[in-house]
Amino acid sequence: MPSQVAAPARSRLAAPARRPRTTAPAVLAVLTLLATVLTACSARPGKEAAPAARVRLPAANAAFDYQLGGAYAPPAGVRAVSRDRSARPAAGLYSICYVNAFQAQPGAAAAAWWRAHHPGLLLRAGHDPHGALVVDEDWDEPLLDISTPARRTELLGVVGGWVDGCARAGFDAVEPDNLDSYQRSKGLLSRSDAAAFARLLVARGHRDHLAVAQKNTGELLGRRRDIGFDFAVVEECAHYGECADFASAYHRRVFDVEYDATAFAAGCRRWGARLSITLRDRDVVPAGAPGHRDRRC
Repeated sequence: MPSQVAAPARSRLAAPARRPRTTAPAVLAVLTLLATVLTACSARPGKEAAPAARVRLPAANAAFDYQLGGAYAPPAGVRAVSRDRSARPAAGLYSICYVNAFQAQPGAAAAAWWRAHHPGLLLRAGHDPHGALVVDEDWDEPLLDISTPARRTELLGVVGGWVDGCARAGFDAVEPDNLDSYQRSKGLLSRSDAAAFARLLVARGHRDHLAVAQKNTGELLGRRRDIGFDFAVVEECAHYGECADFASAYHRRVFDVEYDATAFAAGCRRWGARLSITLRDRDVVPAGAPGHRDRRC
């Protein structure tokens, strides 16, 4: 199945955003042994502790290039690059693997692939197996059905394999796109459905020693710890006034892509010293292609 390429901005709604006691020597040995056991138990990997020990996080405010429309030699000074999962990672740089995780690729061929291999996983009107596909009309991308635990588990068998492929290719992180697809589902999917599938994807990424980015969707910032996201890739946070929320949530590990030069300039003035902000053309075409635009603060 061909891999998804450029997918610029979609919905934008910002989310709000002991001191030990001394004791007698006779008791100390017993307490020390007990403390050792308890510490070992508490150190077992959990939702929040595990990723820090197993994945490599991007540096805060690292110069970033967004290469979803095709890979090319990163400009001088760039330290982090996002590329489609069909591409190779950027040698020597922090490399993020783009995966279209919540929607199918556009076009009849992609829909036919899903119908042939996983017919129950395309979202249909009324959850009717014979109903019309629910489609992101801006990008002609059918939504994937994440509405039940069983469907999410089956989807993980597909999308999780793509995440595994990112790890095998040598990427450092994965960027699962269309986390906000529930907003285009005509009420058939919920925010909780998105969070539940994202949680599965994060667990898969962490199992593969990949950091996992929250892609847009400020409404889910309040659930980021429960989901387990490590950093953020955001489109147009300066344009939509979301940069403060993401910067606070992810301690400046935020890669922002702006598509409007005015918003980019404003973002650089306000956030350029704290966040990594990139100006790209909306089709994110490779260097040398007509319309290519690529600047950093």
